[in-house]
Amino acid sequence: MPYSLREVSDAVESLWPIAGAEGWDASGLIAGHPDDSVSTVLLAVDAVAETADEALDSRADLLLVHHPLLLRGVTSIAADRYKGSILTRLIRGNCALLAAHTNADVVGDGTSGVLAQRLGLVDVAPIVPHTDPEAGIGRVGRLTEPLSLGHLAQALGKILPATATGIRVSGDYDSMVQTIALCGGAGDSLLSTDAVTHADVYVTSDLRHHPASEAREQAGLGRGPALIDVSHWASEWLWLDVAAEQLRQRLPDLSVQVSEIRTDPWDFVVTQ
Repeated sequence: MPYSLREVSDAVESLWPIAGAEGWDASGLIAGHPDDSVSTVLLAVDAVAETADEALDSRADLLLVHHPLLLRGVTSIAADRYKGSILTRLIRGNCALLAAHTNADVVGDGTSGVLAQRLGLVDVAPIVPHTDPEAGIGRVGRLTEPLSLGHLAQALGKILPATATGIRVSGDYDSMVQTIALCGGAGDSLLSTDAVTHADVYVTSDLRHHPASEAREQAGLGRGPALIDVSHWASEWLWLDVAAEQLRQRLPDLSVQVSEIRTDPWDFVVTQ
């Protein structure tokens, strides 16, 4: 028996409350009527042409994504433009679109929490806690045994799905690290927080030149972490399997699938 889109949305809200979202975020229902029937859900990090096609080809009634399609303001959803094209396809195919973004980042088993678990960190806490001390942006914790920075990067390479840009590291390969700060997705806004500056290494994505350079120089003066920059998509993709299982437990008759499509935007690199 199918669920209504309202029932699925309520389950999403119970797992990743919208109250936990950042003020600038645009999580929630993007397309679809609450009374629509939902039997199959496809989870993906991004709503792009390939994942929209996958949802329609698999006859999904809902595409549940991490990144909101309409995060930035738009003045047109004409079908000859990227966002309008995706919305048009999904609406014509009777497939709803819903996003759980920063509200899914902050929970204990959200994007950063899952990465911390996969690394085997203990004594884990948010970098920036919310009212609930177990919730918040990013995570900091300890490895049970120190590990060289190079071996930590290799461990991440085994945990994360491969992408063209791989894993970039700033720091001495052989330096030993144990306290790990991390943030799934773009995290350079947290570089100056106490939890990050006191960590041995900070793992995140989308590190820009100037913030990374300044953090590297500060680390050279003895106060600041080594840096590991991973794919934004890869750092958040790990969460999808956990989210899918949570949805299955809340709604046992719901078919929940996880997209294997790599929506990292880079296709190849040229080494010099």
